[in-house]
Amino acid sequence: MKNKMGAFAGLALMALAAAPALAADDGKQLFQRYCFVCHSTEAGQNKVGPSLAGIVGRASGEEAGFNYSVAMQGAHKTWDETTLDQYLTDPKSVVPGTKMLFIGVKNPDERHALIDYLKSLKS
Repeated sequence: MKNKMGAFAGLALMALAAAPALAADDGKQLFQRYCFVCHSTEAGQNKVGPSLAGIVGRASGEEAGFNYSVAMQGAHKTWDETTLDQYLTDPKSVVPGTKMLFIGVKNPDERHALIDYLKSLKS
């Protein structure tokens, strides 16, 4: 019985390891789930949060016309993939005092798909 259970567990782990990463289309759906209520993908169209068009490569606190928190204004971050990954994991630990009321995306595959989608948004 132990050998059968061990073999089953091994097969389950292999199936999980072989599962494909989320696609860019998944990133768009994740944006709809996590971000769209507060953020726009249209350049210059701020909502409760700033527009995320062209976010990758942009300096933190720099979207024109958006009223950032003092914390975000002083964060001095560049939104590259690494910084976005850290921020999307736990925003308040990366920029303490941020106004963003979001606990983060804990699943790394979802974060990476979301970042891939954000990279596609041009300003």
